[in-house]
Amino acid sequence: MNLHAGDLLDHYRIESLVARSGMASVFKATDTRSGQPVAIKVPHEEMEGDPVLYERFIREAEIGKMLDHPGVMKVYELPVPGRLYTVMEWVEGRPLRKIMGVQRKLAAERAVAITIRVLEALDHMHGRGVAHRDMKPENIMVDGEDRIKLIDFGIASKAGARRLTFGKLSQVMGTPDYISPEQVKGKRGDRRSDLYSMGVMLYEMLSGKAPFNGPNAFAIMNDRLLNNPVPPRAANPEITPEMQEIIYRALEREPVNRYKNAEEFIWDLQHPEQVGIQERTELVDWKKRKSPIARQVAFYAALALIPVVIFSLLIYVARHS
Repeated sequence: MNLHAGDLLDHYRIESLVARSGMASVFKATDTRSGQPVAIKVPHEEMEGDPVLYERFIREAEIGKMLDHPGVMKVYELPVPGRLYTVMEWVEGRPLRKIMGVQRKLAAERAVAITIRVLEALDHMHGRGVAHRDMKPENIMVDGEDRIKLIDFGIASKAGARRLTFGKLSQVMGTPDYISPEQVKGKRGDRRSDLYSMGVMLYEMLSGKAPFNGPNAFAIMNDRLLNNPVPPRAANPEITPEMQEIIYRALEREPVNRYKNAEEFIWDLQHPEQVGIQERTELVDWKKRKSPIARQVAFYAALALIPVVIFSLLIYVARHS
């Protein structure tokens, strides 16, 4: 569906194109009945002909429609046959990514306040069986008073829903800098995956850099499977020991060791003086860096040595027989 400024969709007047992804385009529009601004998401023509991709587009809209929280973008109208677009709340503000790009490190008080608001929105979602699964600064809108809105439920999942798999979406696993270890391993993300991603963002807001890095997406994802990040307090000495512990709890590699839910995460952020500090190996061995390449080299080197060992054994046996 090709749209341009001035086109009409039922009761909506298209104003401008504001975003374009692999699946759809988002336009700013005006509801001609109320005069209120709205966002309209329109699938690309090629997606309309793909049953799996179209089902995902419908599911995203249905998930948004069932959520009702001030920290979550509202969906007003669902796509229906003959009207293949979703009408959503127009969200004012800037993506958290832009704020972090300008300021690098945020003041601790501000970072914690934003984190708590995001967690409150996630708690609402999780309580209705929905996991976002692509939590990142680009999907968090922040207004002038630091109120937030979660947007983009393109790869969100609902408990009990059929799993959709296909090869056309590169983002089906999430975003490399923020994806959880279990998602890297190909498992379906859940609410604890969202909490892990929020822990990554809290680390980044307080230190000015992401905890895991690498020259490409593969390296970044493997870094979080093999290595521990620079301790938060080493990255920024102004981070308190209690805040460091909170970050570590959110970034546990095994989901079972993380916060069980957003409420636990919020409670610790609101009561840091009651957070017990654990003895952590992460504080000692973080400088020991492992690499999947090094692991592969060692493996092939071991394979190459097998014939040498066998030949040496044969010589030994021959000499002593």
